[in-house]
Amino acid sequence: MDSLRVEAAVTLGAFDLDVELDVQAGRCLALAGPSGAGKSTLLRVAAGLLRPGSGRVSCGEAVWLDTAAGVDVAPERRGCGYVFQDYALFEHLRVWQNVGYALPRRERRAAAAPLLERFGLTHLSDARPRTLSGGERQRVALARALARRPSVLLLDEPLSALDARTRANATRELAALLREAEVPCVLVTHDFTEAAVLGDEVAVIDGGRLVQRGTPADLAATPRSAFVADFTGAVVLRGTAQSRSDGLTLVDLDGGGQVASTDAGEGAVAASVFPWEIAVEPAGAAHPGSARNRIAAEVVSVTRVGGRVRLGLLAGQPLAAEVSEAAVRDLALAPGVRVAATWKATATRLIAG
Repeated sequence: MDSLRVEAAVTLGAFDLDVELDVQAGRCLALAGPSGAGKSTLLRVAAGLLRPGSGRVSCGEAVWLDTAAGVDVAPERRGCGYVFQDYALFEHLRVWQNVGYALPRRERRAAAAPLLERFGLTHLSDARPRTLSGGERQRVALARALARRPSVLLLDEPLSALDARTRANATRELAALLREAEVPCVLVTHDFTEAAVLGDEVAVIDGGRLVQRGTPADLAATPRSAFVADFTGAVVLRGTAQSRSDGLTLVDLDGGGQVASTDAGEGAVAASVFPWEIAVEPAGAAHPGSARNRIAAEVVSVTRVGGRVRLGLLAGQPLAAEVSEAAVRDLALAPGVRVAATWKATATRLIAG
């Protein structure tokens, strides 16, 4: 089985994208980063839809692009299965025609049939895309991408066009598909949860450079930048750090307040902590808890997510905490209520600012 390697240097507006990636067969790399960072550009370079200023793309021994050697294999000869963000289905064609479009005309219907069955689309074989739901359109796009038995699978935010209810089921279906795939897969996403569920590894691009790559657990536990920490769902607080002789580092926060960490740090830093590590107490509690960090804050939002409640807090800098419904009820939490946000020094990671 062949691996995919992409090297690309492309000018993107105010900055240059310069990234190298490799993905082994049977593995999925989730490519993450802010809008405009170059994630989709890398997919387009791999697929042959964009020629970079300089670069090289290979799949196993096959060289698809080598700008130095003048090699540039046409997209239709690269063997890439591509799922576009909006699925790019042909509205004038029936479902089976969409699925088999890249195949010789006489083979299309026969080749589409097993894929339609696999994706639960047989009963929609003669339907037009405009009559399909978001989840059905996604399955058609995936079936079309697999119809050519691709050497590489490229997915550009394949879940972003779905509503929240459809997305949960589609995520499970896509995760199962990727586990079965025996080819390299690169998936673009803005969502860390999706990256963690769908990707064997996550590569984060920011400012045109690859800033960190690793398993989702690695990125969450040891983010190398404030952006990576924020992407994984952590609260990020900026300030100035100074080490103490007792092994703690104190961080004077921009906007007021101070937190402690067991990490070492000096000078400008970003302190990160996950919302579920943060508890809230009444602002005037006579017997505060044992957590080392305690900051006065105001509740600005209360949002229920599943069985938990996400609190938006303001304490000079934005904070977020995840608490139970019982805590919301017992503390009468609502926008405008003053509280104390508390968490342990051991839960506070420091990243050089």
